[in-house]
Amino acid sequence: MAEERSRPSRTAARRTGTRTAPVKDAEDAALRAARSLSKLIDHRPDGCSGVTRGDDDGWRVCVDVVEVPRIPDTTSLLATYEVDLGADGALRGYRRVRRYRRGAADQ
Repeated sequence: MAEERSRPSRTAARRTGTRTAPVKDAEDAALRAARSLSKLIDHRPDGCSGVTRGDDDGWRVCVDVVEVPRIPDTTSLLATYEVDLGADGALRGYRRVRRYRRGAADQ
């Protein structure tokens, strides 16, 4: 008898990261970018301040994170990271583009 090889299920493929669904829309891109970034930099996402379509159907997302929480909250230090995602939602790269105090206004 021939040995039957089992193929991994779609759920198993998602868990191992071998296959991801394409990004549906800007909201989906923002959620994926915030989740991926928080795993890498170990800071809590505070929100997304921008989402745009990048080159070759990828996405560029600006994720705001709390880098140094302080009391009162208005003195906490935040940073904005630019996160590049592929069309499949995979993280391509990121960089910090701005660091600021929560209560500070843009210049």
